[in-house]
Amino acid sequence: MELTFASYNIHKAVGLDRRRDPDRILAILHEIDADVIALQEADRRFGRRESVLPLDRIEDLGHYKAIQLGHRPHSIGWHGNALLVRRHFDVVHAGVVALPTIEPRGAVRADLLAQGRRLRVVGMHLDLSGLRRRHQLRTILTHLGRTDHHCPTVLMGDFNEWSLHGGSLREFHAPWRVLMPGASFPSRRPIAALDRVVVSAEWELLEAGVHHSPLSARGSDHLPVFARLKLPKF
Repeated sequence: MELTFASYNIHKAVGLDRRRDPDRILAILHEIDADVIALQEADRRFGRRESVLPLDRIEDLGHYKAIQLGHRPHSIGWHGNALLVRRHFDVVHAGVVALPTIEPRGAVRADLLAQGRRLRVVGMHLDLSGLRRRHQLRTILTHLGRTDHHCPTVLMGDFNEWSLHGGSLREFHAPWRVLMPGASFPSRRPIAALDRVVVSAEWELLEAGVHHSPLSARGSDHLPVFARLKLPKF
């Protein structure tokens, strides 16, 4: 089974032209054509925290559904984190992972059934503080260590980590593997690999990269990253 996972900080759908354009973000998601997408900054920050990507527009894409977390009626996520998956995937479990933070940061988790296999995905947006990022990753890894039903897992999101191999990334030990899709920030001239994908041992990496297109170059201050992964047969 081969699946493509993608992560995209959509900056509340505000592009480099300072226009909020949900349709542009949806067009970029269509370009990526991933099976599972983790979004960051997908909700407005104040008021009702409604999604910047209306549900009916997501459904218009035809093959995605937003995983419902049930925390805010007008939001598709939690603290801006949201997960989109193929419509034919079954959602076995969905919830949030509360992170130690002062800023409104968080992580979301979902267990999915795809082609008869149970998969786990976590989307996250980590803190600007290096020490707090380490605490947040420890919290996520502890949460995963306590879950039932061990299964192939993918962690992805905006790690806010400028170091290529050190810093908060030292929290990951074998068998976890930190992938390097490439520089994704800032989108106009990317120099930092802030957006990462981390996988458990079961996955075989086929390809990882940064989605750079005319639309994505101006759709947000981040570029989307992706990883195409393969699971061996049972």
